[in-house]
Amino acid sequence: MAGSYPSPEVDFSAAWNLTPVSAGDWLVVAPTVITMIGGAVCLMARKNTNAQPKLGLIFLTLLVLANGGLLLRVLDKGVITMVMGSWLPPFGIAFTVDTLGATMSLIASVVALCAGMYGASSVGSTGRRYGFYPFLLLLMTGVCGAFLTGDIFNLYVWFEVLLISSYGLLVLGNDRPQLDGAVKYGILNLIGTNLFLIGTGLLYGILGTLNMADIAMKISQLDAPAHGTLATVAALYLLAFAMKAAAFPVNFWLPASYHTPNVVVSAVFAGLLTKVGVYALLRIFVMIMPASREYMADLIAVVAIATMIVGALGAIAQSEVRRALGYLVIAGIGSMLAGLAIGTPLAISGAIFYAVHSIIVMTALYMVAGVMQQMGGSYDLRKLGGLYAASPAFAAIFLILAFAVSGLPPFSGFWPKVMLVESAIVTGRTWVAVAILVGGFLTTIAMGRIWIYAFWRGGPEGTADGTAVALPATSKLLTPAAVWVPICILTALVIYFGIQPEGMFTLSAYGSIGNVDPSGYLNSVFGGAQ
Repeated sequence: MAGSYPSPEVDFSAAWNLTPVSAGDWLVVAPTVITMIGGAVCLMARKNTNAQPKLGLIFLTLLVLANGGLLLRVLDKGVITMVMGSWLPPFGIAFTVDTLGATMSLIASVVALCAGMYGASSVGSTGRRYGFYPFLLLLMTGVCGAFLTGDIFNLYVWFEVLLISSYGLLVLGNDRPQLDGAVKYGILNLIGTNLFLIGTGLLYGILGTLNMADIAMKISQLDAPAHGTLATVAALYLLAFAMKAAAFPVNFWLPASYHTPNVVVSAVFAGLLTKVGVYALLRIFVMIMPASREYMADLIAVVAIATMIVGALGAIAQSEVRRALGYLVIAGIGSMLAGLAIGTPLAISGAIFYAVHSIIVMTALYMVAGVMQQMGGSYDLRKLGGLYAASPAFAAIFLILAFAVSGLPPFSGFWPKVMLVESAIVTGRTWVAVAILVGGFLTTIAMGRIWIYAFWRGGPEGTADGTAVALPATSKLLTPAAVWVPICILTALVIYFGIQPEGMFTLSAYGSIGNVDPSGYLNSVFGGAQ
């Protein structure tokens, strides 16, 4: 009988990791677990609109703590890998966390916490009922998952999670402009996502693996005939992530959509979503496909320069504050792509530092724009004026952020631009260095124009010169602490990273070197067996 035969002994040691996971390594999955549970709890409590901000802020605070602990553990232990189901790589779905991923995840969670605070005041009961905090937490699930995953297909999955959540945030309020912006946003991101998926399918067909470390190893061992197909994959990835990062010429969806939702949603989008695209470009073209990056370096440099200049000129041309800020998001993406194009460890380090800076400063600027609208009653520069007279302290905050986004000292945007310019000159790409400086100059003009129109002049368009017009009663800065606390936190970070940049120098250098020379990443995944 069949039951009479003894069961064969199976040795799982070749396929499974039978060693218990240390308690500290559970921090690898903690960010995604916390946000999933938090989103579910907030969704179940959606009818209790007063409890929504409290619940959301509790889980966002836990997220910051988990990401902070994860970064400290990575700095102490090196790259950490956890594979789902105990399967050994490359068979299992891996989370692999290095300094770059942990740093980006921590900064993203700090920005999300600030957005949660700001939303406690700016998002009304209707927005809370229809899911602002669940969507925000699930957005962070996708963002943190993308930064922490070690599997290229699951990078696609986490992109889908954050995009689905972002659609919900974008249409929150159901106004006609929001729906119009959501359609443009959705169509372009759908195209980018499909290109990403096609490229991943081709890559799997060539290599038979989806693990990032395994892909990096096998690409380095490919025979010459396979490089033609690999170039196609690289081109698909470049176009897909350029769309998601809003790089020229596929950047037009961003200024058409980011000005339509609640300003706190715009702030989160400006700070985080495009940076996930930049992170993917750095991870794929620096660590996984370095030969393709070198081959496409001139093309990436041209795209970077065009993105910087078009973004800055677009900001100068706008009369609506949020549209102008949308173009400044695009201009900043150009600076990050310049670091990718140059490709040296210093340039990649500068791109990482600039990404962290941009996450903080663009989120803060959109929040400041919300206060400008509250004080002056409009986002239109033609209808604003006299904000300096209403609050010199608020004007000072705006000026700090304006200096930072322009790359002027002594604030956070100065140092990464120095790193990028230096690396461009050292490698003979003087034209890239000139473009970075010209882009910064044009950004200074754009921010100066907003300062003059909204803060310095006495009142809206048509006000006689030298006349100070009394602003509406709502402009007397009766803004709740829920708005001022996150703005002040982000502004303090901008000042700190400008005056004390050593910490970010170290983190960005570790992140750069770990991708240019991924031996530590590979050792973590395969235990030195490669």
